Amino acid sequence: MASSGIQHGMQQGMSQQQTLSPQMRQSLEILQANTLELSQLLHQVAEMNPTLEIQEDSEHLEEITPPDAEHDYENLSEFDDTWREEQILTHGTHQASADDEERREFLYNSIVAPLTLQQHLLDQLNRAGVGEEKQAAAEYLIGCINDRGFLDDPLETLAPLSTFTLKELRSAQSLLQGFDPAGVAVENLTESLLLQLQLLGRGGSLESRIVDQYLNKLARRKLGDIARELGVSQEAVIRAAERIALLNPDPGAAFDATSNPHVTPDLELKQDSDGHFYAQLTGDHLPKLSISNHYKDLLAKLNSDPKARKYLRDHIHEGRQIISAVSQRQETLLKIGTEIIKRQTDFLAHGRSKLRPMTMHDIAESIGVHAATISRAVAGKYILTPHGLIELRSFFTSGYTTQEGQEISNTGVREAIQQLVTNEDPAKPMSDTAVEKHLHSKGIKVARRTIAKYRDQLGILPSHLRKRHS
Repeated sequence: MASSGIQHGMQQGMSQQQTLSPQMRQSLEILQANTLELSQLLHQVAEMNPTLEIQEDSEHLEEITPPDAEHDYENLSEFDDTWREEQILTHGTHQASADDEERREFLYNSIVAPLTLQQHLLDQLNRAGVGEEKQAAAEYLIGCINDRGFLDDPLETLAPLSTFTLKELRSAQSLLQGFDPAGVAVENLTESLLLQLQLLGRGGSLESRIVDQYLNKLARRKLGDIARELGVSQEAVIRAAERIALLNPDPGAAFDATSNPHVTPDLELKQDSDGHFYAQLTGDHLPKLSISNHYKDLLAKLNSDPKARKYLRDHIHEGRQIISAVSQRQETLLKIGTEIIKRQTDFLAHGRSKLRPMTMHDIAESIGVHAATISRAVAGKYILTPHGLIELRSFFTSGYTTQEGQEISNTGVREAIQQLVTNEDPAKPMSDTAVEKHLHSKGIKVARRTIAKYRDQLGILPSHLRKRHS
């Protein structure tokens, strides 16, 4: 759980100076944006930056990306847009640049609401003003948060799988637990409700005691039993239960991307004529940006006007950075897709139950980036596989080794639990202990407490609440 100073720490962090430059922040926004958001963002930056133009042909971004971001701006061609030339020559002052920057910032901030919880958290993190190390640790944790807002694994499991210490992850977790929506970055429903109560100033209240010790009895409306065991009146328990009912048991529900009909994959796994899989980007319809030759040529002619020259030079440099950031995003996604193919052959053949453990740190090392970059790159993005549309982050999880030495991911264990419950006799539903024994018989040693946690993550009720009488 977070400490009692969550809100104060968050406010203090928000007041700190932003450590990321506008250019770096923009590059990170491009990396984390899904295809639909990126398309809108690129149209907006093209509108705001006069030196950027959208290509009408079908060239790929990688093919039109300038090979050298420090290109010699002196070797430039002809300009024929007389209106823009007049505006630049007569109004290319620092005030004009400030106005443009203000309008550009407004457009960046007016992008449609994030489709996913992870993107919503990343947006808040970008504005939190924390140091680079804490930002990187928080980005990594966001990548480990599922769509309900809960961590799939405890920090003690995640720390050895990352480049961060347990202390760094705990500090990052405390930061995230102060973000909207309340109740995220925890392990389970109980911790989420306790955190929500703490943020409401109700830590240590009767509601907190009930949530912490008697949540199962509360679900079965055993209010009299709760009252007797806590030594309070049943009326007090009823009032506390009413306040608990106002909390959010599923903090990420409002950001459920799968309920949005506009969700599209950013990657697709395809097979060639020989049956070999390969990764392919799905962003062919993204705007293809390039630097206008007209403005390049104008820059060469502005030796007598240093202010106008600086205005154009800055915008061309910004444009090149945007093109480079998009190209790097595409390249990173493609490398992630290729690594998934290399590491998940059983999944490709048999489905989710055969997913192998794979961490962001593993992939980061393979492609030469930081784990936080992988976290940001997969946030809110989906991949089309032979087994349907899957959230990219679901591939990144720790796991177990069976008695036969076969590795199985946490996602695979959850899938196995889901299948067992789906196929159970409704009149005799399987208890967590029965599920534990069944998995053990298959060589998968998972503790009953962990099974209960996974069942909760899957939204499956306890066995006594699943029982149906004929």
